[in-house]
Amino acid sequence: MNIKLIVVGKTDEKYLQEGIQLYVRRITHYINFEIVVIPSLKDQKGASPDEIREREAVLILKHIDKSDRVVLLDEHGAQYTSVGFSQYLQKQMNASVRNMVFVIGGAFGFSPKVYSAANDKVSLSMMTFNHQMVRLFFVEQLYRAFTILHHEPYHNE
Repeated sequence: MNIKLIVVGKTDEKYLQEGIQLYVRRITHYINFEIVVIPSLKDQKGASPDEIREREAVLILKHIDKSDRVVLLDEHGAQYTSVGFSQYLQKQMNASVRNMVFVIGGAFGFSPKVYSAANDKVSLSMMTFNHQMVRLFFVEQLYRAFTILHHEPYHNE
């Protein structure tokens, strides 16, 4: 399986960049993984949230193939424990999913076009987090999931 994480806008904070890179290096020991950064939109002044979501949707959807299993990181998605998330990933692998694409939207969320392209929605928490922090939280949980699946001691339960 290949996993891709699509994010809107670059990660500004150095500490977040370092943390993300740490977990990306760890994840690649288990699976093919890449992060695709959609540049932040220019000329947003005067644009409504709906217009911004639609413009971001065009850029996001360019990186998704029809055969991909698309999972939106969305506050209204299913919530999992770390073990439950690892089981979710195992289920996808057992179903021979070749490419999973996780998407973290911009500040205004996703357009209906992106929602219609999605197979699943996952929520990392009922709390609201900065979009850049969510990137770090997600890659850490992805790494944790693979250590759980490989019965490694990273996760304590």
